[in-house]
Amino acid sequence: MASEQIGYRGPTACAAAGITYRQLDYWARTGLVEPSVRPAHGSGTQRLYSFRDVVVLKIVKRFLDTGVSLQNIRTAVQHLRERGFCDLERTTLMSDGATVYECTSPDEVHALLQGGQGIFGIAVGVVWRDVESALSQLHGERIDTGETLVGHNPADELAARRNRAV
Repeated sequence: MASEQIGYRGPTACAAAGITYRQLDYWARTGLVEPSVRPAHGSGTQRLYSFRDVVVLKIVKRFLDTGVSLQNIRTAVQHLRERGFCDLERTTLMSDGATVYECTSPDEVHALLQGGQGIFGIAVGVVWRDVESALSQLHGERIDTGETLVGHNPADELAARRNRAV
């Protein structure tokens, strides 16, 4: 089953991203990371997050853990959203604590490091695999039927698609 057809409820997204439900709720209400599958429509409705949403949640958490301000993280997430989150798993996000930079090649990473300022990076591919691993142990939900899926690994479908494309 395609990973685009699977959504993850709030508690599952929190567990996979390593955040609290309060953080998830605040970030959704303020537009930082909104659920792309199904937003909450009033009391009692369940938000449903895509795999990519959960990856972004974990990236936000990593930036917060390293001291980047929520305002700068918001700017970085907005940039990623505008470019459509394409090739996210091949991206390295770098920050000097004030600004977040997107690097898509080793040369770009090297150039930033040559600048001499203190910089840390998040290899999104590593976060991607961490989220895949976490979600493979948790419950997903079929978007079309609402059926609960236990232990679905989004990587299985990605691998199958890559093999079909070759």
